[in-house]
Amino acid sequence: MQSSPTPTPAPFAFPREYFFPPFFTRQTNLTTHHAQLVKWASLVLSYCRHHRIFKLSLSGQSPTTTTTTTTASTTTPTTNLLDATTPSSTTSDELFHNRKLNRKLSLADVREVIDFLRKDGRAEYVGGGSSGKDSGDVAWVYWRTPEEWAALIEAWVDETGQKGTVLTLYELTQGDATRGAEFHGLDPELLQKALGTLVKRQKAQIFGHEDSQGVKFF
Repeated sequence: MQSSPTPTPAPFAFPREYFFPPFFTRQTNLTTHHAQLVKWASLVLSYCRHHRIFKLSLSGQSPTTTTTTTTASTTTPTTNLLDATTPSSTTSDELFHNRKLNRKLSLADVREVIDFLRKDGRAEYVGGGSSGKDSGDVAWVYWRTPEEWAALIEAWVDETGQKGTVLTLYELTQGDATRGAEFHGLDPELLQKALGTLVKRQKAQIFGHEDSQGVKFF
């Protein structure tokens, strides 16, 4: 029996601000700029949630024409998705590049948005960097924090009677038993972060080697 193909997700619905040219230019008024950061942060979280993007590459800029306001980066997701496919660079590029307007958010402004999210616990530079604009080129985007992923995993363990059961980390995110669970297809590193919170709370134990790690829930 052939399995049905994975349905194509609906296109992402950008907010109306995305279609205003000033949205891509850093506002000089502090109050207006803060409101701009809030809207960009919300957009990044919503976009990454929609496409199940866990990491964003902030560098790797594509060539751009010279302009006073629109030198920008191409953000390439480096993540596992629910259907095990990675969006093309075109898909990720549209987040910070509105081609219809011919406007891009500058790399410096992209980093400022990530830093804004970081202060709210919704982003983190890969490698643990926690300060400044030189903390790295790739950032976690936590549309669900590791603690929130841990809560989902713990709820699934309770609902399915998995306490005392040993599962490999691969089974947890790629196995048939978790298909349909929101954490199915979770980035392996983010899974480790989530499980780490359960270990600290003595709700789980991780053992084995990196390529064959298992977890037991209590």
